[in-house]
Amino acid sequence: MRNRPYFLFACAAVCALFLSACETTSTRTHTTALPKYEPPLAKRDFQNVRTTAYTHTESDHLPYGNHNALGGRLHAATGAIRRAEYTPRAVAVNGDDVADYRRASYSGAALEKFSLKETKTTKVVKTKHGTKKVVITKKPQIGSAAADWSRWPAGTVFRLISTGQVYRVEDYGWALAGRNTIDLYMPSRGSMNSWGAREENIQIIQWGDPNESLRLLQAHQGYRHIRRMVLELQGQDAAAAALD
Repeated sequence: MRNRPYFLFACAAVCALFLSACETTSTRTHTTALPKYEPPLAKRDFQNVRTTAYTHTESDHLPYGNHNALGGRLHAATGAIRRAEYTPRAVAVNGDDVADYRRASYSGAALEKFSLKETKTTKVVKTKHGTKKVVITKKPQIGSAAADWSRWPAGTVFRLISTGQVYRVEDYGWALAGRNTIDLYMPSRGSMNSWGAREENIQIIQWGDPNESLRLLQAHQGYRHIRRMVLELQGQDAAAAALD
């Protein structure tokens, strides 16, 4: 149902940059062919992508704990808010782009407003002297995601139009190299299995820096999936596609 392994986490205890060669060293990494190459999607603010899901309790992730490839901790996104408000920011490439807008906007039922800003609500609580008002501040949690860093550079922030959940690309993996697939971190196996594999419209909120992704990956080209990402980041798409 899902390709494995997805990620090759860096070892925080011994690697200053969390992107050393301290990765899964199974024979599969060295002998199994890379996934079939897919031409990159057009780089635009709205995209339709295949999404899968993973969690840190899967057997191939246990040695690395709840860490991402950038050295931070994996986070699950704040719960879905049904269908999020759609903001048409994408730069038009041709006359057909309006169709993309219609698909992303989920015409029909009214969409809920979306914001990454903190929200404040007031709650009345009981005290020994009576009651008082307490201001509760909340900010949506950005979830962790993995992808080919040549298509979605590390640090890319996007949201699922269907749910309003926001994710940041913080990982990469063997099964994602050269593919238009984004893997979403889930807090449990149940939520991972419930997600399965889905085609999703996403809105890019902020693109990551491809030059920084290239810098982080260049030292680890002994792994073919990383080599494929490096080639594509360098503009050598044909060479990336030929790598197997």
